Amino acid sequence: MRTSRPARIGQYTALLAYLVFLAFPFLWLLSTAFKPPRELGSLHPTWIPEDPTLDNFRQAFDEQPLLHAALNSLIAALGAAVIAVLIATPMAYVAARRRTRLAKAVTGWVVVSQAFPFVLLIIPLFLVLKNLRLINSVPGLVLVYVVWALPFALWMLAGYVRAVPPELEEAAAVDGAGRVRTLVSVTAPLLAPGIVATGLFAFITAWNEFFFALVLLKTPQKQTLPVVLTHFIGAEGVADLGPLAAAAFLATLPSLVVFALIQRRITGGMLTGAVKS
Repeated sequence: MRTSRPARIGQYTALLAYLVFLAFPFLWLLSTAFKPPRELGSLHPTWIPEDPTLDNFRQAFDEQPLLHAALNSLIAALGAAVIAVLIATPMAYVAARRRTRLAKAVTGWVVVSQAFPFVLLIIPLFLVLKNLRLINSVPGLVLVYVVWALPFALWMLAGYVRAVPPELEEAAAVDGAGRVRTLVSVTAPLLAPGIVATGLFAFITAWNEFFFALVLLKTPQKQTLPVVLTHFIGAEGVADLGPLAAAAFLATLPSLVVFALIQRRITGGMLTGAVKS
């Protein structure tokens, strides 16, 4: 059926309004980051700074160890992404190829566990990390991020595995290739886009995470970037708005760039997992 002209106009208008709604916080953050104190306290704020300045960025780096916190976030996010993909890839292959009741039950439970709230998970995770002596450590935070990223990584990779025709593996077996050779030479190259997209999604999730890092990391030298951003807010709840906006803008850029690069692959993985039988 062909969509009528008024319906198309309505669709594009709704899409434009949605895009403006999503872009407003980031654009306002960008504008605030370049405003001097005089404009930040103005009763009539403007979108474009009248006298743009870089002082907010200088002050942000002078007040807080942003580079060290960014390094902690990078280590935690990268470690969690790599480990989650290494664990989820064979699990996803077995879950997609072995259509047994046990495999379906395990997959269903792992996916459902993603719906558990943070508060419900933090106490058992804290006790486990305490027994492992990983409280207040970046490796302990990596372990938590791996547990949190695994359900979505498994679900997403299972969709990519289902998209690989089993006939390709059967043809390789007929030609004399063993199971390992088939997985490495035939299946793995076809799964590469899905593995990359899953790893990058896990990276973004860990990079932006705040709650677990706030609870588990107490030493300032080990805190991640989202936690350090809260230090720009004083004891009475008054925010140092200019440096906070500048630091938050810099912290947001990596996740935006990465998501822009992988959003098509993420969408493709979701649709593949939803429609492939």
